[in-house]
Parts: sequence; C-alpha cells; structure tokens
Amino acid sequence: MSSACLPVAILAGGLATRLRPLTTATPKALLDVNGEPFIAHQLRLLHRQGIRRVVLCVGFLGEMIRAVVGDGRRFDLDVAYSFDGPSLLGTAGALRQARDLLGHAFFVLYGDSYLRCDFDAVQRAFEQSACAGLMTVYRNDGKFDRSNVEFIDGRIIMYDKRQSSERMRHIDYGLGLLGDAAIDAVPLGQPYDLASLYQHLLARGDLAAYEVRERFYEIGSADGLEDLRELLKFEEMST
Repeated sequence: MSSACLPVAILAGGLATRLRPLTTATPKALLDVNGEPFIAHQLRLLHRQGIRRVVLCVGFLGEMIRAVVGDGRRFDLDVAYSFDGPSLLGTAGALRQARDLLGHAFFVLYGDSYLRCDFDAVQRAFEQSACAGLMTVYRNDGKFDRSNVEFIDGRIIMYDKRQSSERMRHIDYGLGLLGDAAIDAVPLGQPYDLASLYQHLLARGDLAAYEVRERFYEIGSADGLEDLRELLKFEEMST
C-alpha cells in the first residue's frame, strides 16, 4: 500500500463550461457519480494512497463544496479551503493563494481527476530529483485526449497544451508535485496557469518527470464521466 505523506492541493475552482448545463448551478466536484458526489470518490482514493491532508482550492460555487465535504473528518482526512476571492486566479494562481496551507512541498491534482497511480512512487521520484517541480506523464498516443508532451529517455523535451506535434506521444497525467522554488515563480493575487508554470520550470531545467502506466480517469467531459461510472461500478462488483 502507498504511504505518500505530502499534502494534496485539489484545484476545484473552475467554471466547468464543457459540462454545462450540468454545472450551471452545481460545481463539477459535486456531480453525481453512481449515487455520490464525485469528490467523495476522489477523497476516498486519496486516503487509500496514504494522503491525510487536503487543501481544496475553490472559487465558483466553492461554498457548496465546503458544505458537502466539511473538515474531511468523515473521509479520515484533514481538509482545508482556499478561496480565489472576487476573481478567478487560474490554476497556479490558486496554488499561490493557498501557499500557507500547503507547506514546503505538495501534490497538485485537478478537481476532475481520478488517478490510480502510486502516489508514494511519484513522491519518491520528486524527492530524488532535487527539482522544484515534477509532472507525471502517461503514454496516451492521442487516445483519451490530445497528447501534449514530448517525453524521451525519462525527460520532458517539450510541453504545450495548445500546439501539439507528432512527437508528442505522452500527456500531462494530471498529478504534479511542487516545492517552494516553484511557487515563488507565481505572482500573488494574479491569474496564472499551472501549464505556464510547468513551462517556466521546464525552460530553466527544473521540472522532473515520472511516467505512470495506469490510464487516467476524469469527469471533465460527458464521455469521461461515463467511463468513471463504469470503472467504479466494476470495482464495486469486484470487491
């Protein structure tokens, strides 16, 4: 069993426009997945990975998420909240806002991701790398979403979510690790994207990589939502 111990920041502050009208009045984290809000499945998975502290970075309809999750006690987790404030800060801006709640190093996970990789192995790779950040990558070959990473011999050569090339066989898996030196690069109180932060770290040779073999699941699209429902149904039948 994994025993990852660093805290996890969950980025759950977006508008989830791709899933409207489902998310017009309900945050994506609270969408129903087999009779429970998605975040309940996500938090239980994190607990199984050895995680004990979670910081939810929330914005749009964030109070609804807090009303459901509370302090995390029913998941045997310590859950804190960081709110964007009057304007959305973007994924990295939200992390900068939450810095005092996260400590010197932490995992970062998208609020619509359900990832079954070994968090402990990812944490060890980050600690051994001595880099300011680490991105997990998965050999996607354009299957589940558009590939956006050129990854050769254990190194990220290029990362671009907007412009892909035929050399990009991998994808940003949705789980990262960041330390103080990474967060220092993010301006406080200003919108800033996590993809831009990864590119900044890559350009200065400060972004490690870890390749995972387990496919990712997500609820950012209707197809992804259905895939996860089927996975959880299968897992429940298998236990």
